Amino acid sequence: MAAIDDDDRPKKKIAHEIGQELTLLSVEELAARIELMRGEISRLETDMAKKRASRSAADQFFKK
Repeated sequence: MAAIDDDDRPKKKIAHEIGQELTLLSVEELAARIELMRGEISRLETDMAKKRASRSAADQFFKK
């Protein structure tokens, strides 16, 4: 049986839980989590803007 190379192992996905203990994380891990959170904030803001535009269009359509 062949040994498992590091490249063959599944990559650990960066995840962050709000309120998670941070003392054991490196500076690099903290930076990666910040980028992850910034990306998620951007995605949420984009979706929120789409929903507001959709609601605004519906309000204008049904306005008396």
